[in-house]
Parts: sequence; C-alpha cells; structure tokens
Amino acid sequence: MLDRHPTIRIARAGDAEAIHAIYAPHVESGVATFENVLPGVDGMRERMLARLPHYPWLVWEEGGTVLAYAYAGRFRERAAYDWIAETSIYVHPDAQRRGIARRLYGTLLGVMRLQGLTQAVGVITLPGTPSVTLHEAMGFAPAGVWRKAGWKLDAWWDVGVWQKELQAATPSPPAVTPFATLASTPALQALLQRDS
Repeated sequence: MLDRHPTIRIARAGDAEAIHAIYAPHVESGVATFENVLPGVDGMRERMLARLPHYPWLVWEEGGTVLAYAYAGRFRERAAYDWIAETSIYVHPDAQRRGIARRLYGTLLGVMRLQGLTQAVGVITLPGTPSVTLHEAMGFAPAGVWRKAGWKLDAWWDVGVWQKELQAATPSPPAVTPFATLASTPALQALLQRDS
C-alpha cells in the first residue's frame, strides 16, 4: 500500500509530466496564467531545470503523486531587483481546499528567506478570489493593479500585485544565495521535513 503521508520536496526532472498536467487547464481554459500555448512536458522540464539553480521549485507529493507545485522566479532583470522574487503556486483540482496551498506556499516563502530574499511578489489575474484569499492569508498586501493588462479568452483582464516582506531590507545586503547552493544544506532539509 502506498504511503499517503505528504512530502514537500524539491522538484525533479521526472515530475515534469505531473506538473504539466496540473498547469495545462490554466493555459487552455483559465486565466491564472496568461500563457495560451501549452509548453509541453519537455518544455516544462526545461523551465524547471533552468530555474532550479537560482530559485526554489517545490512539489507536494502524496503516495507517489504530485498534487501541487510552487516556485519562485526572477521579478525583473536589472541587478537592483536581486532581492525580490515573483512566486507562483498551482494545486490539482482534486487536492484543493485541503490546506495544501498554504503549507506548500509557506514552505516556499521559508526557503526564499533562507536564500536572503527580502520581498515576494504575487501577480494575480483579477478577480482571482481564491488566489487573493491565499496571498492575504499568507501576509501579502495589495501593491497595485495593472488595468487591462492581458487579453485572453476573448476578454481584457486586470492584474493585481500582492507583496510580502520576507525579512527586513538592510543597507549593503549580502548577495542572495543561489538555490543550488542551498539545496543540500541541513537548514533546507530541516525546513522541508518540518513542513511535510
């Protein structure tokens, strides 16, 4: 019998198919993402592997099945933005309303703190009530709206920005630790085990 105990862990290349399956409905018939062409499993794998050296990409797994994933990524390209990252989370429809999103997102934010990031930003297609509720429950505050920012499914959509301070910004901040450097540390392993 499969162990149903949930595990939060770093995403692996072999997770790409499950992650793609969770993401696909949002591309094809939703507005949580403004992407409108499926990346394909190989494309999703390439995204994960390209991001992991620098930023966390985590999955929630139960009984060998990935039910949710969350990741951080670069907010803007200019060097002054090194201490802020954009976050995303997707949960399989069959696993929603079980508290998975809060636990997985909380772990992601904890990892970002370990890296030395000071700010997290969530970008939400409005009205996006479930996502707004999640972000505000996690301590994010509204930081602005981009009006009619995206055209998808034959409509214009506003996009809201939510921001959370992860730790105090200090003068002369140390460089952010790349995720690949942090990935095998006892501090990260302890965080993942604590939240699983």
